[in-house]
Amino acid sequence: MSFFKRLFKGADEKIPETKDRTLLNVRVGDFVTYDLVDYEVTGKIHYNDSGYTWDAYQLAASGKVIWLSVELDDELEVGMYETIRLPGLEPGTRKVTHDGRTYYLEEQGQAYVKGEGRSENVHGKNVDYYDYMDDSGEHFLSVEVWGGDVEVSYGYEIEEYEVTILAGS
Repeated sequence: MSFFKRLFKGADEKIPETKDRTLLNVRVGDFVTYDLVDYEVTGKIHYNDSGYTWDAYQLAASGKVIWLSVELDDELEVGMYETIRLPGLEPGTRKVTHDGRTYYLEEQGQAYVKGEGRSENVHGKNVDYYDYMDDSGEHFLSVEVWGGDVEVSYGYEIEEYEVTILAGS
């Protein structure tokens, strides 16, 4: 072993490479830029309904929280969601009206979830979900029932290229 190798032992050790992030491998601690705002990924929920899976990433910036939904069906489906209040909603109702739009029940089921980060409190639970879409196919309502708590989110589809991901680790 040469003098320099002994002196700087370990200097040649490789630093593990950070994998390029895609919408399918975002991690808690990463940063996402959408609509000129930089968000930190503070939580992740992985849903599994009998083998059909999708992910929701909790994004936080300046006190605002939104959800990035990523689903690989026949093609990649990406959406942005924001929690809303919709008092009196009965989950599973066939038709829902919100903000002047009528939404129709498209899909429902129950999923087992794994939570990370700020969403760790739902890890290992089951959630009943109800997905609604308006006539244009551009606006969505997502209804989730966690035990007795009903959470409603308004969403819309976005394109993959509208999101930039910076690995946080």
